[in-house]
Amino acid sequence: MSVATVEQGRSQSKLNVELPILGAPSVDAAVEAERQRLLQEAGLDHQIRHFKRPREKNFSKQERGKTTIWFGGLTMRHEHLILAGLEGLGYKVGIIPTPVKADFQAGKEYGNNGQCNPTYFTVGAVVNHLKKMRDDDNIPLDKILEENVFITAGACGPCRFGMYEAEYRVALRNSGFDGFRVLLFQQGGGLDQSAAEAGIEFNLNFFLSLVNGMFMGDLLNEVAYQIRPFEVVPGKTDEIFDKCLKICQDALRQKNYDEIQGGKIAKLLTNFLPLKNADETEKFLDQLRGTYYAEVFEKCRHLIEEEIEVDYTRPKPIVKITGEFWAQTTEGDGNFKMFPFLESEGAEVLVEPIATWIAYMLNQARNKAKDRKGVTKDGEVSLKNPAKWLAAEKAFRAKMFKFALADKIIKREYGRLREAIGGTTHELACQHELTRVGHPYYNSRAGGGEGHLEVAKNIYYSNKDMAHMVLSLKPFGCMPSTQSDGAQAAVVSHFKDIIYIPIETSGEGDINAYSRVQMALGEAKNKCKDEFNRCVKQSGYTIEQIRAYVAEYRQLRRPLQHIGHRKGVIGKAANFILDVAERMKAEHVPAGNREAELVGV
Repeated sequence: MSVATVEQGRSQSKLNVELPILGAPSVDAAVEAERQRLLQEAGLDHQIRHFKRPREKNFSKQERGKTTIWFGGLTMRHEHLILAGLEGLGYKVGIIPTPVKADFQAGKEYGNNGQCNPTYFTVGAVVNHLKKMRDDDNIPLDKILEENVFITAGACGPCRFGMYEAEYRVALRNSGFDGFRVLLFQQGGGLDQSAAEAGIEFNLNFFLSLVNGMFMGDLLNEVAYQIRPFEVVPGKTDEIFDKCLKICQDALRQKNYDEIQGGKIAKLLTNFLPLKNADETEKFLDQLRGTYYAEVFEKCRHLIEEEIEVDYTRPKPIVKITGEFWAQTTEGDGNFKMFPFLESEGAEVLVEPIATWIAYMLNQARNKAKDRKGVTKDGEVSLKNPAKWLAAEKAFRAKMFKFALADKIIKREYGRLREAIGGTTHELACQHELTRVGHPYYNSRAGGGEGHLEVAKNIYYSNKDMAHMVLSLKPFGCMPSTQSDGAQAAVVSHFKDIIYIPIETSGEGDINAYSRVQMALGEAKNKCKDEFNRCVKQSGYTIEQIRAYVAEYRQLRRPLQHIGHRKGVIGKAANFILDVAERMKAEHVPAGNREAELVGV
């Protein structure tokens, strides 16, 4: 053995003796002490408290008269109509103001990191509203907690929407409102959820009031967006539609569903409809055969026709709005106030109705039932057991009948209101058609967000000549919408004429978003301008002749007149020019002697 080896062995032996064994109490104590020192130095020496859902006081029927139910997150018209409907049912209701950037900052301050845009905006809006009640209105904290609740939609799925409820509770605790009650309305929970929260009865009355308010809000919004870009007197459309909103609110408040009593027909149909009793069946039949809300919309139509005058000879590119539900619906900073921006840039905005989302959820449930046909809890049903197979087949057909019936009822009720207010708005998009065109690019069975709808609506509205451009609004980092964007790359490569632009929204970045939209809108304007000039030339008249003719007839300046829709012609003005030209030719109005003047957008 060499001298070096001996010395190395002595050194190792000495090291083993001097070092304490890892895991010994003295070492663990030293490590923990150093850890606490470093945490204190970094300002992180507080005790970690994991969030757990608190036990909240139930909202009971006895509290209805003094407890305010707050909600929000939709368009202004939707919210005020739903509020009126719930007040008509005896509830005390309030609306959380449309979220602004200050709410976004509050949501980030009091909520968790890594949440999506709608979470921060909506959570922050609730927190700031409660702060205003406490600090500005001088309402004691205990009274705020005792006499107010917040209701929000809930769902499961791959996106963070399923965690909104927990985020509200975390932010409320962190902002000093621990114990404020949050009620959850499950989108897939059906009509009767009253067992969960007795203070709000999610029964047929609630359902009918909610659906009627949503459908009326959808149609009022779309008609207003159709008319406003063409109004002769600026601001007149908003003025008249405020009056229409008041008419609809009064009707929703005055509707008393409990006055309707079931009869013999109702008792008979109760056996075939998924309703509890004859009274509920009669209420449902009254909804289907009654004209209460259609008459309300006819009053609105007369008011709109009498008070508003339009000029449909001015070409405007149509921009279809799609994207994530909240981002494509809100009218505030949550989507950079995109709708008024588009109108200020000379566009006509085609908004998305909530009714499409209702029809989509119904269609997804129907597809799920089809996919699970023949499968029970015990396993797959086969012809080897005829009795069991027959029972399963009978149950499946009954379920399909209910889905088909629900789909027809939705389309019928929406269509009746649509016709009552003039019939100029679009019919609800066929879910079967949307599934057919979207599935090759985005699997229609993939859940989360808008699923295949973003892809499908891009193809649908472009191929059917309904929009010059499709604008998809979505939150920053939204997983389902990000997946859709990946599929959209294939869509725009296969459909060369589509002008499509996705915009991710957040609490900042307005200028960048506006710049991108302006570039895409420039292409849409050129497309609209070329289309309009082509139609003017095709008409055989000059634009001055057509405008002079329109000026002679008030009916041609009515906002709710029906304008034809021709294949290959998208714009309202271009189609209107061809309609007027046909009328002028029928009256033998002589054509001009010079070529039609080109018109810009």
